[in-house]
Amino acid sequence: MLSKVISAAVLGVNAHRIEVEVDIVSKGLPHFSIVGLPDTAVKESKDRVRAALKNIGFSFPLKQITINLAPADIKKEGAAFDLPIAIGILASEGVIASKELNDYILIGELSLDGGLRPVRGTLPMAIAARDTGLAGIILPYDNGEEAAVVSGISVYRMRNIGDIINFFKDEEKPEPLVVDIKTLMDKNSVYEEDFNEVKGQEHVKRALEVAVAGAHNILMIGPPGSGKTMLARRIPSIMPMMSFHEAIETTKILSVAGLTRNGSSLSARRPFRSPHHTISDVAMIGGGQTPKPGEVSLAHNGVLFLDELPEFKRNVLEVLRQPLEDNEVTVSRTAATLTYPAAFMLIASMNPCPCGFLGDDKHNCTCSAFQVQRYRSRISGPLLDRMDIQIEVPAVPYKDLSSDYCGERSEIIRSKVISARERQVDRFKNNKIYANGQMSAALIKKHCSLSADAQGLIDIAMERLNLSARAYTRILKVSRTIADIDGSENIKPAHISEAIQYRSLDRGVN
Repeated sequence: MLSKVISAAVLGVNAHRIEVEVDIVSKGLPHFSIVGLPDTAVKESKDRVRAALKNIGFSFPLKQITINLAPADIKKEGAAFDLPIAIGILASEGVIASKELNDYILIGELSLDGGLRPVRGTLPMAIAARDTGLAGIILPYDNGEEAAVVSGISVYRMRNIGDIINFFKDEEKPEPLVVDIKTLMDKNSVYEEDFNEVKGQEHVKRALEVAVAGAHNILMIGPPGSGKTMLARRIPSIMPMMSFHEAIETTKILSVAGLTRNGSSLSARRPFRSPHHTISDVAMIGGGQTPKPGEVSLAHNGVLFLDELPEFKRNVLEVLRQPLEDNEVTVSRTAATLTYPAAFMLIASMNPCPCGFLGDDKHNCTCSAFQVQRYRSRISGPLLDRMDIQIEVPAVPYKDLSSDYCGERSEIIRSKVISARERQVDRFKNNKIYANGQMSAALIKKHCSLSADAQGLIDIAMERLNLSARAYTRILKVSRTIADIDGSENIKPAHISEAIQYRSLDRGVN
């Protein structure tokens, strides 16, 4: 007898509807085969399904069983097809009436006792169920809340196969799972770290406030122990709170990667990714035989922090250029070509020299001028071009460490950032950008006009400080953001003056 069950397969960050066709023939020798481009985990389903059905008291049919996963040109991965295969066999044997099976997506990994284990990619699968007009989705109990954040679809979470058999046999269905989106957003948007925990470094905090307000990438240069990492980890706490749409985008990526935390069905905190400098270009950008999201995509809507920037391999840094430019990354492999979102804020840090103490009053630098130049040259010009702000982070004096003054809290800084972002969103409402850091040359010319005093100041800086040509447009973009923070329609000399201070590596070094 032939039966059909609906399931889903994740490709990239989206799920595609898969029809699990089960055909059982009594003639011939017993045989169990799975076709339709399954990977090893899917092929192993037959052993898990056989043991699970036997252990719930079902007499497994000794017949020719053929499972077809259609369409056959989509790669099927993981153990999520255990449940639809098992239910398809029960339907073919007449245990379950098959008339309702095509109204639901079924996903889940089977344990040998018939229990259901959670799987990856639940959120995009629930979205696929809604978008294809199905009545609901049936999945493991632990995946229920993640799927329930999708509106317009009924979510039923089950603990074992027995619950699902009863679901299709009973005329009265249980109530679908409902979650309070606002409560989830509030619960999962609390940051444990705060900017007022960082003693001193007020000028660096100000630079980070400017960077976040205008979505500018920033490079921090300072000796070991000056607080660069501590500051970077607190940047998500001053970024605007995530919208529900952004939270869904971020959670989809984490769900596909299997990184959703237990009890966290919706990720409402800005991601913070800090890969080690030994990372490969594939791990950074994404890839594998069937491409998986890399660090740039896991940092989507958040922060990608590269500590000790010159220590990263050159090819790893170069692959960042496409996502920084396009806010997405395309990964091409033999099996598939996939595009992942990658709109992140790049934060990097480095020492001023190989030993780390160039310019430090309390430590002697042991590096020659050639060593310093070679160390800094590890960062390519094109990547440095994308760093709008370059700020020096000196060692913190003891008097600042012992002081009771803690500076502004993250929520206060965030309120100023949000005000500046609102001005930018209004300014660029007819363009496809939302922040000053994304302005093109034409938009810079349109929105960064200078008074005679401001133009004279930047002319003097370009000549006397030996600033590079690329610094000019960066100064204009950053000064526009500073003006937005101050609530000023025009860029004033004070805004230009502050922006000039944020170009440390351009002052006669390059």
